[in-house]
Amino acid sequence: MANSLIRKTLISVRNPLLFKSASSRNCYISSIATAEQPQSDGPSLSFTFSSDGQQEHKADNNIYVKAPSSNPRRETASSSSSVTMPMSFMTGSIVGKRFHKQVTIREADDGNGWTVMLDYRTLKTPSKRPLKLPTSSLAKAIAAEWEYQQTDGIRPFTMPLMKLACTASERVPLTRPKIIEHLIKKFNQDLVFCRAPEDNDLTSNVYEKQVEKIDPLLDWVASEFGFKPVVYSSFFGGKQEDGLVKAMENFLKRTDDCELAVVDAIASAAHSLVIAVGLFRGKLQIEEAIELIRLEEDLQVDRWGLVEGGHDVDIADLRVQISSAVVFLGLSRKM
Repeated sequence: MANSLIRKTLISVRNPLLFKSASSRNCYISSIATAEQPQSDGPSLSFTFSSDGQQEHKADNNIYVKAPSSNPRRETASSSSSVTMPMSFMTGSIVGKRFHKQVTIREADDGNGWTVMLDYRTLKTPSKRPLKLPTSSLAKAIAAEWEYQQTDGIRPFTMPLMKLACTASERVPLTRPKIIEHLIKKFNQDLVFCRAPEDNDLTSNVYEKQVEKIDPLLDWVASEFGFKPVVYSSFFGGKQEDGLVKAMENFLKRTDDCELAVVDAIASAAHSLVIAVGLFRGKLQIEEAIELIRLEEDLQVDRWGLVEGGHDVDIADLRVQISSAVVFLGLSRKM
């Protein structure tokens, strides 16, 4: 029963069309949080994502999956209990046949957080440490991603929550200042600050839509951070007031690792830190954010037509990136 429920909830991550409203997203979070937790009483082996790999494959970017031996006593602890994959695992295609039969979660050995188990093997980070998750709800969601994997192969692109979890536990703690510096550096060129020319026949309709849809968000930024954003029509960007830049930097510094991973992921997909903060603070819902991100492109599609295999794929990919980040944020927060 638990496995069936896990499969159903994972579909929401893989199919972004199910995130058309806040209620559907909340339904997904609720169903994950209430999934029955299976028990684990077997030996704790390990499942490892690693950037080093085996020595003979050092210069090869392919994926090498080593399945557990049928006679584990013959193998050493370092080789019999792990599956080693490079960092590129999370952006690849099919990386090998599914080797696990059961996916469970359990409380971390130190009582601080939760871990995911694949046939009693502890899921590990790229640095070969157990992947510790802040809530059981997030652990169940990531377990659902692994449970969904098909017999013919593991598909990393169907595990956006796993990718964010690895980012939050590995990349953010080591590079937090650089992440914040990069976000602030791009802030002046934020998508929502750039306006189409008002006096051009080809772009006047875009300008009017930007005023209608984006100005309320900019008004919110002014009330939230105390400074009114400056809009501009140059592709090279403009310059925001130092007070607004500093306020945004202070906001980023106050985030925890999971929160910063989410803000960074959304800002990268949206080309907008403002939209990322709007989603973070609950000012925007997923569909509202996607509408703002695609505002100009959608107007062009309405005018010139949709390119199948291009525009539609971009839309689906954007929905997955934004939706999974928002779901990850909700599941990572302790109630």
